[in-house]
Amino acid sequence: MLARFKTLSVNRFTFITALFYVCIFNIPLFGIIKKGIEKQPDVDPIFIATMPLFLAFALSFVFSLFTVKYLVKPFFIILTLLSSSVFFAAYQYNVVFDYGMIENTFQTNHAEALMYVNFASIMNMVLTGILPAYLIYKADIQYQPFFKELLHKVLFMLAMLAGLGIIAFFYFQDYAAFGRNNDELKRYIVPTYFIGAASKYINVHYLQTPIEYQPLGLDAKNVSANPNGKPNLLVLVVGETARSMNYQYYGYDKPTNAHTQDQGLIVFKDTHSCGTATAVSLPCMFSRMGREDYDSRRAYAQDTAVDVLNHGGIKVQWFDNDSGCKGVCDQVENITIDLNSDPELCTGQYCFDQVLLNKLDETLATAERKDTVIVLHVIGSHGPTYFLRYPPEHRKFTPDCQRSDIQNCSPDELINTYDNTILYTDYIISEVVKKLQNQQDKFDPAMLYLSDHGESLGEKGMYLHGAPYSIAPIEQTSIPMLAWVSEDFSKDNHLDMACLADHAAKGGFSHDNLFDSLLGLMNVKTEVYQPKLDIFASCRG
Repeated sequence: MLARFKTLSVNRFTFITALFYVCIFNIPLFGIIKKGIEKQPDVDPIFIATMPLFLAFALSFVFSLFTVKYLVKPFFIILTLLSSSVFFAAYQYNVVFDYGMIENTFQTNHAEALMYVNFASIMNMVLTGILPAYLIYKADIQYQPFFKELLHKVLFMLAMLAGLGIIAFFYFQDYAAFGRNNDELKRYIVPTYFIGAASKYINVHYLQTPIEYQPLGLDAKNVSANPNGKPNLLVLVVGETARSMNYQYYGYDKPTNAHTQDQGLIVFKDTHSCGTATAVSLPCMFSRMGREDYDSRRAYAQDTAVDVLNHGGIKVQWFDNDSGCKGVCDQVENITIDLNSDPELCTGQYCFDQVLLNKLDETLATAERKDTVIVLHVIGSHGPTYFLRYPPEHRKFTPDCQRSDIQNCSPDELINTYDNTILYTDYIISEVVKKLQNQQDKFDPAMLYLSDHGESLGEKGMYLHGAPYSIAPIEQTSIPMLAWVSEDFSKDNHLDMACLADHAAKGGFSHDNLFDSLLGLMNVKTEVYQPKLDIFASCRG
């Protein structure tokens, strides 16, 4: 990028760097512009031609604010390396780094981050990150005396503003109309959008005064009165990255629910997630707040459904084989599976979800005879390394995609791999149900399963998840929710199963229902309980 010049003035360096960002890192942006043009074919071609210039002028102006001696090289080296990663995610997977994705990135652990490392991502980092960063490091930038340098910078910035002004003079209405019709454009501008989102995250989580913690449900009381004396036992299986359209229960034409097909599960139709990434969905689904008024900062400063159950005297245990509970389980007994704990099921980088079944066996063998909720947080269908989510004996749909750069697999291979993860999770659920059936002499057992969010598998050029909810495709927000209820649980808790099956088939559910449904199932009464959100309330005598 800079090698052809022996020396560079600060302004020349700024403009060349801006051009590089426009021509390389903003390729996904121009893909979105292309789609917008296709929806609006009468767009003035000269107006479209001004867009790269407009962006170059704007970035040059912004970059000039950071071209300070001794700061310029480290700043642009770091910015270029970060922009390279963001560009790759947008170009290959159509992933947008908004506030939610930044939050998800900050909470990603080491093992999870390694799943995204593959030949394509490494080559991208070398070619668009490390190589340009090296050229920036080697660039011979010439600085003039302070006031002369300042004058040249001011003149350069004024020239950039003049360029923006001329374009705006002729095409302001075109930009305004095109922007209104294609609101997602701003999310793809590199580096301004992801820097703004990261700044907001850092401000919210590290700079603002912490919100005073708000306990909820301190009045909670367990009012269970089972006539047979057996306590209730609920196993809540929290899924990962499972979308409903790949479930046989939701009309899919492949047998992805073969293991639970004969276990009498109740299927809750038309269920939607609170977010499109675990860092948002997981705390949101256990929060008193609904999706519309959810605020992560407030959520971390108040009790969750898990805490209210605990206040009510319910024994709560959380076992995690994913990326942690995101603060949901901090005040109850919780264990994150050691990735080296089982040589048959763990590799040191990940464990198959069967380790949770072993943990469930250990727990049930020594369980107290009291009302209990056990949460199993599975790794489920976490991508892009879907092929690492199921053991070889559960590789039923082939050919599958045995690589992490999933965009280079055929659509059939990718779908087969993902479907194997769904089938394997179905196996885990079926084993949970069997284990609960074996506990019926000691407990009244039940099981509830729901995923945290869905997944894109190449539809409309999108992969993985984490899209801003306002533009997220249904593949990322439509999730499965299933329940199994033993005969004694339904009888002793006055739950009309025919009514529940009919209610579930009508659909219209979301993560907003989980908080109150958990309290209702476990007979916990408190002022924070809202019966209208309890999906079991209308079928409880």
